[in-house]
Amino acid sequence: MEGALGGDPGEPTNLAKWKSDFSRSFQFYLDRSTPHPVSRWLGTLGIVAIYSLRVYLIQGFYIVTYGLGIYLLNLLIGFLSPIVDPVIEGMEGASLPTRVSDEFKPFIRRLPEFKFWYAITKAFCIAFVMTFFSVFDVPVFWPILLCYWIVLFFLTMKRQIMHMIKYKYIPFTTGKQKYTGKKATTSSSLFQD
Repeated sequence: MEGALGGDPGEPTNLAKWKSDFSRSFQFYLDRSTPHPVSRWLGTLGIVAIYSLRVYLIQGFYIVTYGLGIYLLNLLIGFLSPIVDPVIEGMEGASLPTRVSDEFKPFIRRLPEFKFWYAITKAFCIAFVMTFFSVFDVPVFWPILLCYWIVLFFLTMKRQIMHMIKYKYIPFTTGKQKYTGKKATTSSSLFQD
């Protein structure tokens, strides 16, 4: 028996097939971008520039930008926070090892870099699309929103930095540490007496 659309009910519709193909293709390119953080962030920087230029030229959508700023602040806190928070886990006096005999516990972010990048990029894309709908252009006095966001940013960052100092962790690394070993002695330094 055929379905209501004239096809076999077991076959996926064209829309479902297109969605599946698009999703698979999108995931393929997302996976290929994983080992290239500089390229990913440069692409996101381009999207941020396009969004900023659009908001500047239209002279509107400040409430969308404010909501985007609050969301980005929330993502930044997750990126700077460890996955195991000593306050929540009941390890109030715990800190990272400071001596060789202490156990090494690497810093693991609550929000990994790739998910951080993906969420930021997706947020700017959604905010950009929102600028095409006048319903989101709520008239507000933007300097007040900007001042409030700056105060919120500094208070939140102060709290986060105090947390980092208290539990002695730094959420940034410059790459794998390289050991050079002992310096080789030169023949000229062996014969100087």
